[in-house]
Amino acid sequence: MKRILVTGAAGFIGSHVAEVLLERGDEVVGLDEVNDYYPSAYKRANLALLGLHPRFSFVEGDICDRQLVTELFTTRRFTHLAHLAARAGVRPSIADPFLYQRANCDGTLSLLSACVGAGLENVVIASSSSVYGNSRAIPFREDDSATDRPISPYAATKKATEVMAHTFHHLHGLSVTVIRPFTVYGPRGRPDMAPWLFVESALSGRPIRKFGNGTTRRDYTFIGDFARGFVNAIDRPLGYEIVNLGNSATVSLNEALDVVRDVTGKELVIEQAPPQPGDVEITNADISKARRLLDYDPATSFREGMARFCDWYRRSRA
Repeated sequence: MKRILVTGAAGFIGSHVAEVLLERGDEVVGLDEVNDYYPSAYKRANLALLGLHPRFSFVEGDICDRQLVTELFTTRRFTHLAHLAARAGVRPSIADPFLYQRANCDGTLSLLSACVGAGLENVVIASSSSVYGNSRAIPFREDDSATDRPISPYAATKKATEVMAHTFHHLHGLSVTVIRPFTVYGPRGRPDMAPWLFVESALSGRPIRKFGNGTTRRDYTFIGDFARGFVNAIDRPLGYEIVNLGNSATVSLNEALDVVRDVTGKELVIEQAPPQPGDVEITNADISKARRLLDYDPATSFREGMARFCDWYRRSRA
């Protein structure tokens, strides 16, 4: 049985990854500061679900608290680290880059430092597809040099964590897999992301803000597919690798709105808005490496995933 520290366990992706680990019999310790980036009640609800598992325990705290992190690694004897805690969001990072630097860079450094000498079998760190910026090499491959030129503070902090992870692999022999997620969505999703905002607005009859002409494209990845791929990465020490986890099929903003109309059964009220600073034109994952190294096989179409998300939203949030 593995004993896994899951940072960001109260969040959307972290709670799903923890749930998969618990359901297969692992012991999970969740670490999360339960901040107010979005309503903390949603995060408490995620923790309540995880708390139904007898092998789950939770520590409320900040990954930047080096004393707390060191004590956890000393007393709990983790076998693996799944690092999913982060300040997310491109647009808010432009307004407050210092907050993103602290949470994403300093927090990751705190955890990596605690891993040294702790005897962990593997470390998996969540980065972001935002590191690709406006790369013209479509689909995005993990060796794309465009990641050296991020276009938002959020993306810059995520690239920095990738580089720091390599440094600790090189200096201390840590096995670290860096995962680049591509627009993950689904039940318990983040309320600041497009799938949630679109469904919420459609069901309530409020306008949906459409940024740009609707031709921007996203590689939407259903949470169930992503969580299975992430857990496979936990199980497979690879030395140091960066791996995309996406769906590999892109959906335009206009197409996404059509799907929202269909799954909600509502006519949409569209409010046109200009493109947003820091947003990229397309995200599209080359997942051949994930297929080869992690047996990753995403099977959920955007239409199917949005139907499942809409059903969950009606039951749990509407």
